[in-house]
Formats: sequence, C-alpha cells, structure tokens
Amino acid sequence: MVRTPLTPWERRRGECFGVLLRQARGARSMADVAAAAGVSAETLRKIETGRAPTPTFFTVAALAAALDISLDRLAVAAAEAAAADEAPAEPLSA
Repeated sequence: MVRTPLTPWERRRGECFGVLLRQARGARSMADVAAAAGVSAETLRKIETGRAPTPTFFTVAALAAALDISLDRLAVAAAEAAAADEAPAEPLSA
C-alpha cells in the first residue's frame, strides 16, 4: 500500500503534538513515560521531535493515559497550534 504524502499542515500538527507531549512529560524521563505507555523510548523520541508526525491511535492513547491528558485536549491543542503556525503556547495540565 502506498501512503499519501503528508500535507505541510499535517506535518506541522505532528510537530506541535510532539512539543505538547514533551511539555506534558515535564521532569519525567523519556524512558519512564515510554515504559508507562508501553512504547519504546525511541518511539517517544521520534514523536517528540516530529520525526513520527502521525503515530498510531493506540500509541497516542497510551501516551495520553501515561501522562494523564485527555485525547480531546491533545487533538485540539495540536491542531490549533498548527493552524496558528506556532509552538503550543501553554503546557497541558491534567
């Protein structure tokens, strides 16, 4: 199956999503959050740096649960930041 290339907005949304996860992680180590979510630290690193702009739903859901963040809040914040073409303004809190 050939995957359709991402649009610039979709790429930007993924980058913003990564920034939001990094902010939500705070002082917790990448390894701790990844282990709590059941994903590899490398997967989390790729998401946080924007190298994996479209992680699977189950990965996103697991990370949201590990960080105690609503999926709705993550989706809205990432889309809004991408639409404004800027980094997320304020960290998400539980």
